Amino acid sequence: MAKVKITVVKKAFHQDLLDEYLHPDSKERGFGICSAFKEGDEFIVGASCPEGFCGWAWADIQRDVMAVLFGNGFPWVAPENTAITCCTDGFRPVTFKLERVEEE
Repeated sequence: MAKVKITVVKKAFHQDLLDEYLHPDSKERGFGICSAFKEGDEFIVGASCPEGFCGWAWADIQRDVMAVLFGNGFPWVAPENTAITCCTDGFRPVTFKLERVEEE
């Protein structure tokens, strides 16, 4: 049975965008790099969000997870049955590698 391995490959932080666009009320609370993941974190999933996974990130990458899960790869990404995707947090995005894996 196929699954998808999600690996956190990169976390970014755009201080320049925060300085220019973050609402002043949010600045008072602090706004740093995403704390939901660490680079290198791995999750094995089927068609549902894994426990402990950020719900916002799952909503952003779920479509790509399903594509990889069902063998509909992205021809511009190597190797086959792999995707690179990210959450849509423009201030502090997290990039994920998705890989289709076969489990018994």
